[in-house]
Amino acid sequence: MTEVFLNGSYIMADKIEIGKDFQIGKNVKIDVRGMFKIGDYSRFGDDVRINAQQVLIGNHFFHYEPGLNIGGGGSQSLEAELVVGDRCVFHNNKINLARPVIMGDDVGLSPDVDIITHGFWNSILEGYPCEYGKVVINNGVIIGQRSFILMNTSIAENVVIGANSTVKGFLDKDKSIYAGNPAKFIREIEELSLKEKKKILVNIIKDFNEKFIETGYQFLPNISVDYPKIIILDFIINVETKEYEGIEDEITDNFRDHLRRYGIRIYTERPFGNLTV
Repeated sequence: MTEVFLNGSYIMADKIEIGKDFQIGKNVKIDVRGMFKIGDYSRFGDDVRINAQQVLIGNHFFHYEPGLNIGGGGSQSLEAELVVGDRCVFHNNKINLARPVIMGDDVGLSPDVDIITHGFWNSILEGYPCEYGKVVINNGVIIGQRSFILMNTSIAENVVIGANSTVKGFLDKDKSIYAGNPAKFIREIEELSLKEKKKILVNIIKDFNEKFIETGYQFLPNISVDYPKIIILDFIINVETKEYEGIEDEITDNFRDHLRRYGIRIYTERPFGNLTV
């Protein structure tokens, strides 16, 4: 068993792999019997509890507010596995691991989202329900606040789950909105025209400039749009491919993070900026 102690918190696992620039908050207790792996530029905030057989988390993982609890009832199972892709965001969530929970890249769990992989109480011999099953959440899914994801569920790519939804079964329409109790198909996400995209970017830049001045800066940075590229000072962002090049500084950090608040997630090797929204 390997142990790592950081910032008054600890990670215990049979094997531990921690990426570069990993950050960990206070009162984080991680007990994994097999492999614990977390990628580059990832962060756990305060009050995290993880109990599992295996935990594999990708790059740029971001845990925000305190209270994350992974494991719960059934966490001693040999199937108690959590797999999380790159660029995922968690809040004060509860994830039950009686069976595996598998997430792709760019998955977001809003505050108070619970994932449940088993359910039972009274005897199955008396006709009462008893169900176990894994949960699979594919790339680009966002789960709305206070939603429940139940066992034996699979969610297609780039799906939006509305707040206060209960999800069970196979949601198989990519790039769609589901909501309700139980969650049902609402509509597909429609592609915007180039004209609409350019107009949205202009408004995003206008909003950034207003907030930029409010933070105390005395001048506005030079920002231009040659869609799909945005040029701010000596830094270039492609909003379609999420690629970037050029020189980064505090101002470009703030603009990059401003874009994230509109779902345009650009991840570089630099940490989050300090622009207040």
